[in-house]
Amino acid sequence: MSLTVLQGAVEQGLIYSLVALALYISYRTLDIADLTTDGTFALGAACSAIFTANGHPVLGLVMAIAGGAVAGFVTAFLQTTFGVLPILAGIITMTGLYSINLMVMGNKANLPILKADNVFTYAERVFGAGFGKLILALVIVAIISAALVWFLRTRTGLSLRATGDNRSMVSASSINPALMTTLGLCLANALTALSGGLIAQYQKFSDATLGTGMVVIGLASLIIGEVFIGRKSVLRGVLAAVLGGVIYRIIIAAALSAKVNANNLKLISAVIVAVAICYPAVRAKLAFYRMRKGGAAK
Repeated sequence: MSLTVLQGAVEQGLIYSLVALALYISYRTLDIADLTTDGTFALGAACSAIFTANGHPVLGLVMAIAGGAVAGFVTAFLQTTFGVLPILAGIITMTGLYSINLMVMGNKANLPILKADNVFTYAERVFGAGFGKLILALVIVAIISAALVWFLRTRTGLSLRATGDNRSMVSASSINPALMTTLGLCLANALTALSGGLIAQYQKFSDATLGTGMVVIGLASLIIGEVFIGRKSVLRGVLAAVLGGVIYRIIIAAALSAKVNANNLKLISAVIVAVAICYPAVRAKLAFYRMRKGGAAK
């Protein structure tokens, strides 16, 4: 794998790590399996692409964030107001977003923005063509990660974390779990949409199916990072999401460099997730087996 391919993998990994950060909020913090992620990612890409095509790439990212937050609100509203199961609420919103995404892109399944300037071309003019994209991606992820760590340590952030740990206790403590759920899902989907918006400008196109399998990619990134760093604190959890996103893209880039059929990438992603999820259980069983073996030897 060449240095150019490696750098591209790191750049994309940093952008995709925003999805892992989003799942850290919804899946790890709130304990909600939010399937809105697939639709929200494509929504962010669609909003970003249409505004970029009209000469407003920064506004496109802002609108992507806003659209993602609205999608998260709809999912949370279905859960908290009508008692819809989290998985079903996510599926309903994700399904509706497919048509909305097509509408945003002018009823086109694919929207190229090859000739339009975007935030990455701006960065290349400032920092140079060699490292402009990498520096911009790194700065964006660093700012968001620092802000997320700070937020989760505030009173509101602690309430959000407590809601995921024990909703009954939170209700007894005069904290509104419905409000915290809504806040968390809005924030998570806003980050997912931002990731989609950045990817659209990075790849210079948006597609209605761009978000397919994004939940698997985000989970793979998050779990891989947790294997290396752990998640015993907020800082470790956030760093794990970022590191996992980068490692995941490097693995995919290595697979492509080894001429693995591109049609098998989803299978590779699923295997990576399965291995990462099973790793802690396997490690615990091996430790228990060694302990039993040591006890029997005595």
